[in-house]
Amino acid sequence: MIRIVIAEDQALLRGAIGSLLSLEPDMEVIASASDGREALDRVRERKPDVLVADIEMPVMTGLDVADALRSEGDQTRVLIVTTFARPGYLQRAMQAGVLGYVLKDSPSEDLADAVRKVAAGQRAVAPELAETAWSLPVSLTEREREILRLTEEGRTNKEIARTLKLSPGTVRNYLAEAASKLGAANRIEAFQIARENGWL
Repeated sequence: MIRIVIAEDQALLRGAIGSLLSLEPDMEVIASASDGREALDRVRERKPDVLVADIEMPVMTGLDVADALRSEGDQTRVLIVTTFARPGYLQRAMQAGVLGYVLKDSPSEDLADAVRKVAAGQRAVAPELAETAWSLPVSLTEREREILRLTEEGRTNKEIARTLKLSPGTVRNYLAEAASKLGAANRIEAFQIARENGWL
């Protein structure tokens, strides 16, 4: 029996995913959570085989939860179920040790198949993203993402430097490197491209 925890902030969707998976003869939903922090707590308490999680959730994202579990050496495998078919999210998921990435508009049998694959330690990536998974561009570092987020808030290089305890020149270098990776002409275009593609 595959033991599952579901993490999804929309109650209706959380219930629907739970009901669908509970109909499978080899699956048991043992707990659910409405935000990332609660998901992490449920996984630590219940030790499921698979965590089925959304990306965008309050407190912690599904990717944050996956990253935390990987850092702790937790054996629970993670399957992301999301509306976002963005290469940036997929690459960040793979870096966090996520084995499965499927879209919410996939047929219900695809979700059950993905859970089985992930439980067996295999990858399960939405067909729409499978090609992308093998040809992803170089990812942004955590520091580059942090600086782009602050840029998006309208902060100047000096303000960002003060916030992160860096020199303005270092901030400029990070922004130039991020813009180069994203093929952006300037800092504004850089955060827009990063946001649209799920890098932030």
